[in-house]
Amino acid sequence: MAIIVKPYENENVKPAIEIWNEIVRAGIAFPQEDELTEITGDEFFKSQSFTGLAVDDTTGEVLALYILHPNNVGRCSHISNASYAVRADLRGRHIGEFIVKHCIEKARELGFRILQFNAVVATNIHARNLYRRLGFTELGIIPGGKDGTFEDIVPQYFSL
Repeated sequence: MAIIVKPYENENVKPAIEIWNEIVRAGIAFPQEDELTEITGDEFFKSQSFTGLAVDDTTGEVLALYILHPNNVGRCSHISNASYAVRADLRGRHIGEFIVKHCIEKARELGFRILQFNAVVATNIHARNLYRRLGFTELGIIPGGKDGTFEDIVPQYFSL
């Protein structure tokens, strides 16, 4: 399977929201509590600096996606932020690594100087190992969440 990353277009809203909502429903990795609809999903994906879809080049099937945007405004606008989502049935095939590497290059292309992750959950060992291999720096652990039922968070960054 040859994988390419292409920019999000509204014709891909259904597979994109399905992949995104899988993670939202799991209730561990993304901060969102509400699932995206076709309308809110299209608006959300279009509002990013870049939404990339990892696609099987032969079949056109959407396998994964990422969003990339500024982490903040003004004097912090050189810092980007990203979130990644790989279809549950395709995890463990290095598609996540492929889109993270693509995201790093896209962030550079867009003029960002840092890629920062605000909310990597501590139990997401596979992602944390990948980020470590790619040269990200973990900034510590933010424990528990508002009522102790949420995951510990391990923010990290990468100099572009």
